[in-house]
Amino acid sequence: MAENEERKMNDNSLGVDGLLERSLLDIGIPPCPAILSRFMDESQKDEPDYHRLAEIVGSDVCISAGLIKTANSPFFGMRQRVRSVNEALTVLGLKASSRAVAGIILRNTFPYTAPMERFWDASARIANLSGWLVQHLDIVGLMAEDAYTFGLFRDCGIPILLKRFPNYRAALDAANHDGVRSFIEVEQTEIPTNHAMVGCILSQSWWLPEEICLAIRNHHDLAALSSAGSRLPMLSRKLIATSQLAEHLVQQQLGLSLTREWSKLGSTCLQILGLEEAQLETLYAEATPIASASE
Repeated sequence: MAENEERKMNDNSLGVDGLLERSLLDIGIPPCPAILSRFMDESQKDEPDYHRLAEIVGSDVCISAGLIKTANSPFFGMRQRVRSVNEALTVLGLKASSRAVAGIILRNTFPYTAPMERFWDASARIANLSGWLVQHLDIVGLMAEDAYTFGLFRDCGIPILLKRFPNYRAALDAANHDGVRSFIEVEQTEIPTNHAMVGCILSQSWWLPEEICLAIRNHHDLAALSSAGSRLPMLSRKLIATSQLAEHLVQQQLGLSLTREWSKLGSTCLQILGLEEAQLETLYAEATPIASASE
């Protein structure tokens, strides 16, 4: 009982307070799609049926095409091109497939607009570069597919808030250009919540692992990243640090995703990853092909 109470306390301090979560339901956070629920239900069985999983994915043309495209991307490094959903599930594995399906559905959840297309393009580049950094830097304890998933979902609260609050675009612009205050502090001067909280709630309801949800909730929180007494898991800190470095590289190479977060969080992120400032120049050059690659 005491152990359960302690876990609950830790979850509330780092994740989402239950009362606040209920108060956010009217913001319009998309519920977990039925197709993703069916996929996760099957994939988490003791003996998942790959034929059934392929049928679930195959019931949606966009998800099918997206999963095959993901399996054929340079990120996964397959020598032969995947041509079917069955092959994609086999070569990716259940964990990577479930994350890919969730990411494809996430992008298709929101209406197409030119600004949103740029947003998703930047998110995809950050996700791809995050996965590459894990492999390139051999980041201990972190898996490339987790970094990739976090990169896709990290800022998913932004399109939700843009749809819900007419004045959020101005708040977002102010937060992107503020080099002193916390990003979410600036957001909350205009609206009653922030994109990290909203993104965390969506990710929890969409079956993402706890460490990824906590990283989404805390990815602008310098104290959670750097404090010796922070209860934020080291895996979550590494996810945040990797994505912040990826975003910085994208900014340097392509001029996308322009924020001031690296000036506030960069030194802490480098420390978490065991990197020195002097190593960045080499990384800029090495990361260029990955950052520049089309999705």
